This record gives sequence, C-alpha cells and structure tokens, in this order.
Amino acid sequence: MRALILALLVATPAPADVLVAARTLRAGTLVEAGDVILLSDPAPLGAAQSPDEAVGLEARVTLYARRPIPVASLGPPALVERNQLVTLIFQAGGLEIRADGRALGRGAEGETVRIMNLASRSTVSGTIAGPGLVSVP
Repeated sequence: MRALILALLVATPAPADVLVAARTLRAGTLVEAGDVILLSDPAPLGAAQSPDEAVGLEARVTLYARRPIPVASLGPPALVERNQLVTLIFQAGGLEIRADGRALGRGAEGETVRIMNLASRSTVSGTIAGPGLVSVP
C-alpha cells in the first residue's frame, strides 16, 4: 500500500507557481511587473517561478503571451545599442585617454563589444563599463 501511494505521488507532477508573460514581449523589451503573471501550473524545467526572476531584466527573445518564461531567455538590460556613439576609455597607471567611437553591436554591462574609433576608423574591442562607456584594454 505504501509503495502504491509513493508511486502516485511521484507519477503526478505537483502544481507549482510558474511565471508567464501577460502579453507578447518582443526581444529587447524591459520586463516590468505588469508584463508577467504568476500561475499555479506545473513549471517546465528552467522556467521562472517568481516575478523577482524576471522584472527589471530584458527579453533576449520574443516571449509569447500565457507561455512560461525561461530564465535563460532573460538577461541584463543593454547599456549600449548598435550604432550608438560611445566614449572609449583607455587607462594605464595614471594615464587616461578618451576617444569617441561608434558601437558595432549591443550589449549589457560587462559584455564585450566591438567599437569603431571615429578618429582613426580602426576597430577595437572593449568591455561595456556603463551607459555609453566602453573600457578598452
């Protein structure tokens, strides 16, 4: 009898909270509190289970209405957009050089992006340090 009860408990998925999109969110949209709904359904593997896991992050892919939100499809918001004018910063010791550049990609803080130096027209890679700021090694 005990084995039968254990088998029934294991065989049926337990309802848990799962986070779904309240409306279709395009890639690049910042997720806000009104964009998500918490439902009591079995949560698929890797799906967000709390609004705290999604609110304030950016949708990396399109999230469809009433479908679970995979945590892997969310990321930090982009601080640099493609074709945006940015400031390149080079620091060595007490020396700091700043130059104007144009972003050739988009990314969030800490990500690497390629930048075209507007003065020399050369392409360099740097790490996004803040809104419109790229640190070049």
